[in-house]
Amino acid sequence: MKIIRLYKNEKQLIAKAVDGDRQAQRTIYERFSPKMLGVCRQYIKDVQFAEDVMVGGFVKVFKNLKTFGHRGSFEGWIRKIMVRECISHLRKKQFVVYGEEAYEHMAIAEENQTSVSDVEHIQHLIDGLPEGYKMVFVLYAVEGYKHEEIAQLLQISVGTSKSQLFKARKMLQENLRLMGITPRTKSRGQ
Repeated sequence: MKIIRLYKNEKQLIAKAVDGDRQAQRTIYERFSPKMLGVCRQYIKDVQFAEDVMVGGFVKVFKNLKTFGHRGSFEGWIRKIMVRECISHLRKKQFVVYGEEAYEHMAIAEENQTSVSDVEHIQHLIDGLPEGYKMVFVLYAVEGYKHEEIAQLLQISVGTSKSQLFKARKMLQENLRLMGITPRTKSRGQ
């Protein structure tokens, strides 16, 4: 049995895709699209819009594939493109609200279903956040971006990023408390 290193195989796959090999491009799409749809879904509530953004993201991936320098994770490179596509989509749709009024007018989710999986339940709670809170929360808590990076990506101040994260956490904790779930309050140090 011959063992082929995945990294080397991935380099060859990328090289073929850069050269226009449709099968290589299809393989890349099939390998990464499920995860990337999950990334897009973190930002975009409607699955159909998330799929559209993901497909648009893959168009950018293939247009810019020759610029991938193999200096980091290929999946991470694709993920960054998807995150930027999601942010761009939300900006175009003008869904992003960073003001205080979004929190004050937000109705608290009344869901208390035990039949859905934990991941779906958490996603539902995150989806209930105002878009500005949600984007900062996902970028920080899920994607692992620092506030400085978030501020640059979203074209907001670092203080606004920290404030949005604080408010998102507070809202999520309140929703969990109302549902009878005691949230853990471990923080990464805003």
